[in-house]
Amino acid sequence: MPRIEFTPQLRRFTDTPVVDTGAPTLREALEAAFAINPQLRGYVLDDQGHLRPNVVVFIDGRRSTDRIALAEALAPESRVFV
Repeated sequence: MPRIEFTPQLRRFTDTPVVDTGAPTLREALEAAFAINPQLRGYVLDDQGHLRPNVVVFIDGRRSTDRIALAEALAPESRVFV
C-alpha cells in the first residue's frame, strides 16, 4: 500500500500524518492526507490545486515532475515524500 510522508519542516506549522493509502495517483494520496488534516492542503497546494513552488515531492526516490495534475501513478509499495 503506498505511503505518504511529509517533511519535518511542515510539522512546525501543522500536523503531518503518515498515511498508508490505496491511492493509485499522487493527487489521490495527497487527498487522503488532506482528509486527515485539511489545513495541510494550504501548505502543499496553491489556490489552483497545483504544488506550491517551494514544495518538492519524491516518489520512490525520484523527484516528481508533474506539479499541476499530480497524476503520477503510484505502485502498491510506493513511498512518497513531500
